[in-house]
Amino acid sequence: IGVEAYITPTSRHDKQPGIDTTRYHLTLLAKNNIGYQNLIKLVTLSQLEGYYYKPRMDKEILRKYSEGLICLSGCFGGELSKAIRSGDIELARKVALEHQEIFGKENYFLEIMHHPNVPGIEDVRKEIVGLSKELKIPLVGTQDSHYLHSDDKQAHETLLAIQTNADLNDENRFSMAGEDFSFINTKTAEKYFEDTPEAVTNTQKIADMCDIELELGSWVFPDLKIETGRTYDEELYALAYAGIKTRGLEKTKEVTDRLEYELDIIKAKGYSPYFLVVADLLRFARESNIFTTIRGSVAGSLTTYLLGITTIDPLEFKIPFERFLYLERPSAPDIDMDFADNRRDEVLDYARQKYGENNVAQIGTFGTMLARGAVRDVARALGHEYAVGDKISKLIPLGSQGFPMTIDHAIEITPELAELYKKDTTTKEVIDLAKKLEGCVRHISVHAAGVVIAPTKLWDFVPTQFDPKGGKVITQYDMHAVEDAGLLKFDFLGIRNLAILSDAVRLAKKFHNVDIDIGKIPLDDKKTFAMLTRGETMGIFQLNGSGMTQYLKELKPETIHDINAMVALYRPGPMGNIPHYIARKHGNEQVTYLDPRMKEILNRSYGILTYQDDVLLVAINIAGYTWLEADQFRKAMGKKIPKIMAAQEEKFISGCVDSGTKHDTALKIWQLIEPFAAYGFGKAHAASYGMLAYQTAYMKANYPTEYMTAVLTADSGDIDKIAEIIGECKRMEIPVLPPDINESFGNFTVIKSHDKGRSLGRSEGDGKRSDLKARGAYPTDKIRFGLYTIKNLGTDISNAIISERKENGKFKSFSNFLERITHKNLNKKSLEALIMSGAMDKLGERGALLFNTEDALTYNKELSNGPRDQGSLFGELASDSIAGFQMKEAEEASKTEKLAWEKELLGLYISGHPLDAHKKKFEGKDISIKNTRRMREGMLAITAGLVEDCRQINTKKGDAMAFVKIADYNDSIEMVAFPKIYSQFKELLQNKERCLKVKGRISERNGEKSIILDAVKEL
Repeated sequence: IGVEAYITPTSRHDKQPGIDTTRYHLTLLAKNNIGYQNLIKLVTLSQLEGYYYKPRMDKEILRKYSEGLICLSGCFGGELSKAIRSGDIELARKVALEHQEIFGKENYFLEIMHHPNVPGIEDVRKEIVGLSKELKIPLVGTQDSHYLHSDDKQAHETLLAIQTNADLNDENRFSMAGEDFSFINTKTAEKYFEDTPEAVTNTQKIADMCDIELELGSWVFPDLKIETGRTYDEELYALAYAGIKTRGLEKTKEVTDRLEYELDIIKAKGYSPYFLVVADLLRFARESNIFTTIRGSVAGSLTTYLLGITTIDPLEFKIPFERFLYLERPSAPDIDMDFADNRRDEVLDYARQKYGENNVAQIGTFGTMLARGAVRDVARALGHEYAVGDKISKLIPLGSQGFPMTIDHAIEITPELAELYKKDTTTKEVIDLAKKLEGCVRHISVHAAGVVIAPTKLWDFVPTQFDPKGGKVITQYDMHAVEDAGLLKFDFLGIRNLAILSDAVRLAKKFHNVDIDIGKIPLDDKKTFAMLTRGETMGIFQLNGSGMTQYLKELKPETIHDINAMVALYRPGPMGNIPHYIARKHGNEQVTYLDPRMKEILNRSYGILTYQDDVLLVAINIAGYTWLEADQFRKAMGKKIPKIMAAQEEKFISGCVDSGTKHDTALKIWQLIEPFAAYGFGKAHAASYGMLAYQTAYMKANYPTEYMTAVLTADSGDIDKIAEIIGECKRMEIPVLPPDINESFGNFTVIKSHDKGRSLGRSEGDGKRSDLKARGAYPTDKIRFGLYTIKNLGTDISNAIISERKENGKFKSFSNFLERITHKNLNKKSLEALIMSGAMDKLGERGALLFNTEDALTYNKELSNGPRDQGSLFGELASDSIAGFQMKEAEEASKTEKLAWEKELLGLYISGHPLDAHKKKFEGKDISIKNTRRMREGMLAITAGLVEDCRQINTKKGDAMAFVKIADYNDSIEMVAFPKIYSQFKELLQNKERCLKVKGRISERNGEKSIILDAVKEL
């Protein structure tokens, strides 16, 4: 275990441009466990304190943490070699002796290498051999190895070209092709270093000196202080029993037996502190009014329900504890904590404050080159046209369920790809190189949820660094390595829908003065189920999308269990069971069981395999599996390895027969569960997701304007999504208005109606649209864009406007606005943004206001630069008959100009749409972009809209082609016009005034669809 370190000749804290960029290589190896710990500290300090282009160590920390380390003098870029190359042998001597003094005589070796094609390296080698003899410092032979085998050189060159965005055919690109930088074996080493045989034998000597025994898999927990003085087990026991009363449960034998059973397992496994830490984190979140939910199998634990960790009663929902934890389970429990994404960092900050800033970090993760990406990158590096890599990559199927597709497997299962690989030399060249790069690490980033909390400083366990994209401290080990090091992973995931729920509840309180405890809403709300039955699912967690919506309309859900079932079934594998589930629910299909013992497991789901737990319980209760065997069975089914699957099939059928099932029936049960097991949703996970889905549906059904306002705010950075949400608001008859200087806040906000006849909150009835509208459930309230949504405005000036309005009332005129807003960021750009977006429409006509902008700013600055002790003088100017700012007459802005400005500054059209003039041309034609997006790869698409953007580029042959973005009322899509098509339709594609009808084939890349154009005409 070691590292090639970067050493700065000055201090690691020095970071002056042009001065502190000098750095040297030095090889450090861990000699023992102390050395391993010191290596972690050095690597951590080089990142957190010494990073300047590269992570740098200095002599100060080398001296401080040298114990237990072996040091090799470094490669051609080492300090010793550089001194020799500069001709300063005395300096080289000094460097060698200093290193020897730092690490000890027995722990320092002079490195020599054999790379004869590298200019100057042989001269350096001779000098190092001489210094070795003179200073009696032992030699060691090494190689600057960048790849394993010599025939990997081309793959390495390709990787360099990808990293530097270069073409392999470019002679001026960065290259290492002039030398062999592969790993060498003993025989080759003896040949390379035949004049210094001790350099080879010392490699074995150094290997023998390295003696590390790491204790892996032994858990350490955060240092949680128990104020009561109880042990962790005693505290967990006390809190769990107290939770029976808190949750309003009766202390029945069923409850106490289940709780005692769970607590015994948790205690035996030593996990009590883990549960207490999670409970403490969620207690903080609740007390801070941060919305949370818990995903995964933990919802099957009564203990966590009583601790306030989960919100699902596993006894009511019949969820087994063993899916989460059982005595023989080899891996640690996993509690996934979800928080409102806009407040997740508050919980992380609490963890740092409670357990120590240096004891908490997010987990690093390594992004790798996957099959499709590797093919595209290699094709580009080889200088091929985009279409070459695109064609090959699209023949590679997508992976599933955490199992990335490999190139080899893709060739096995895709005849067209196999044929192309066999017959086309270009395809073979691309694929062969891509296979060598597949799986290579591309970058380090931050795990979406993973956090570690240590009892002491993290560097006692793992190295850390800063997130490359920000200032967060992350581990340099991935989630598997940190767990091997003994740190249990805590999952802090930010969930957008929790932020939406939180915001909707806040708005309901603000506008209806109602306190909603989202965890205690009625689970039998008629309006909610009526809305879902109508298929009005846009914006609802887990239940939106055309396929799910259609099934919900057919299902007509009546209970939370129906929702849970749909969440679980709407996945590859079990999806085929949905029509049977619906038919059986409505009595249109007989409920049957292959084995009568399956009735107890499947009675609530009409005999349909619905959850992964169903499969496990069948394996346990009918095939005689233990929970450990059932868990192994689940994992085997997920991997789908034929040999393991065959063994499981034999074991399963044999177990069923032994328990009294006929062989034919056992085979049918296997055939029923085999395609299901790999994709099945855990019952606890489905119940958690189903609850959140119901809660979002409840808020939309009962507080529609507030809920849709929250949805708009949550998606305010996604223009395409905003357009879709506004379309839903229109269907719900909720007007969405442009920003207004006197009504807008930062985010989207509700504008209350003065219609006193409106019905608020819950109401009875069948939920049909006409009924809802008559009773006011479809509101007359409105939603207004926020000031933060205006491009070029900025949050500082937005906040200043809102603050001034709150303090001194609405702005009565344009002049009044100029007199009261003295913020430094009120400038030409921000004022024009306010005017052009429509935010000042009530203070004047857009064209006139825009014409007077420069004079208005001059007036504003003169007032801003005046005396600051005038009290409410500006307020008086607004109310008295003083003239104030005088507007010059100007031409009014046209409708076309206003729409163009809205599109530019808000990202979409608000007061109208350019397609309004062409509306009749769309009527009766199913050519919306939304429908086009539902099509699969290669399908013929016909759609229409206005050209929003046309970006022309030249191919490597010099031919012009273009990427064109076309938009209709609710969506947009990118089209690719290759040279022949582009030259034919260039005039139409570059004209943003015309409504076009286009035809082409659907193309999909990284989940994003586009159209490869075949024809264009004006609609």
